[in-house]
Amino acid sequence: MKSIANTLYDNKRNGKKSLALLIDPDKHSPGSLEEIVCLAAEVKVDFIFFGGSFVQSEMANEFVSNIKEMLQAPVIIFPGNQMSVCEQADGILYLSLISGRNSEFLIGRHVITAPLIKRSGLEVLPTGYMLIDSGAPTAVEYMSNTSPIPRHQHDIAVATAMAGEMLGLKLLYLEGGSGAKHPVPLEMIKKVAKNVSIPLIVGGGINTADMLDEVFISGADLVVVGNAIEKNPSLILDMMLVVNARNFAL
Repeated sequence: MKSIANTLYDNKRNGKKSLALLIDPDKHSPGSLEEIVCLAAEVKVDFIFFGGSFVQSEMANEFVSNIKEMLQAPVIIFPGNQMSVCEQADGILYLSLISGRNSEFLIGRHVITAPLIKRSGLEVLPTGYMLIDSGAPTAVEYMSNTSPIPRHQHDIAVATAMAGEMLGLKLLYLEGGSGAKHPVPLEMIKKVAKNVSIPLIVGGGINTADMLDEVFISGADLVVVGNAIEKNPSLILDMMLVVNARNFAL
């Protein structure tokens, strides 16, 4: 089976766009989880991101096992803390919060989790995580004790992304944060995409199919949606139509 990283890089080379559904287990009952995963399976969503900023669920392995039984998409851990490791998943975003200056989230917690992740056998995806001001305080901002990059400071975002790539990170993730009031500015996405060659992930505040399309046009390779689908699960149908239309045109 092709690795997740190879899939993302091949998709980027070919101009193929992808959608990831973020599932926070603490926001779901077994029934609501089954509903949203069934929809994701029906529309053939590309990836499942599993986690959040404050995951407390002790049933993570069982949740992930249930997800994997219901659909074929790779399940990737989106860690909110150093204990967010689930061996039933396919991979993990090994996030370095390069937009902040808190050493715990740049390298400190990675030192703690490295032996555990090494033993897990998960595919590790080194990711430069960049928090962008979304117009309101977010859980990521609070939990990481870092300030986001201001929305109008496109040059800072570009230079940060370039530095992340030069340091050897394999993915970049521009994030407005869970429950973002505003998505990452389209002009910022455009400028970052033009100045890096590694796959670009964008998430936070994307709550319509039209907005998703604009983010793709701006240069995102993979878009992550979560809160919008929790509020309106059927929205994923419209979003996958956008993804399929973009890829059909290739």
